[in-house]
Amino acid sequence: MSLINKSIPTFKAEAFHDGEFRTITDADVKGKWAIFIFYPADFTFVCPTELEDMAHHYEELQKLGVEVYSVSTDTHFSHKAWHDSSDAIGKIKFPMLGDPTGTITRGFDVMIEEDGLALRGTFLANPEGIIKVAEIHDLGIGRSAKDMVRKVKAAQYVATHDGEVCPAAWEEGQKTLTPSLDLVGKI
Repeated sequence: MSLINKSIPTFKAEAFHDGEFRTITDADVKGKWAIFIFYPADFTFVCPTELEDMAHHYEELQKLGVEVYSVSTDTHFSHKAWHDSSDAIGKIKFPMLGDPTGTITRGFDVMIEEDGLALRGTFLANPEGIIKVAEIHDLGIGRSAKDMVRKVKAAQYVATHDGEVCPAAWEEGQKTLTPSLDLVGKI
């Protein structure tokens, strides 16, 4: 069952963020756009490339009013150790949520139960905590933060332009569509 247009799950987690441990809840997330980027585990191979890629786009996402939350089933202690020991992960300025019980991971339906790890899930929630984008990859397939930025811009455009939709590969400033009977069969 799809999570699109469903609320983010209720959660409370310890996170490593800005050199500190802090508690983050689902209530803290609401009020601005949020990306949740789930990954299998700290100290792995594809994961640091994805998180570093997201770190390179973090400032742009912040300007768009978006907070990023990376999540794995590791602890916040492991996140700190990884942040302190990896050049790639050391670039991260967004909160790294620990989910050792798998509560958040299961809430977003990306838990690999037999391994206790998360699939590569990326979710975009609007300021009300409603999921607008859900993308899940197998473990060997890395994601693109650049394309996620594009999806954020499209979701924000649609949210503020009632009746308009963004066509495939839409980029900011390009033409949108206004669905109507007149367009049926003409695209």
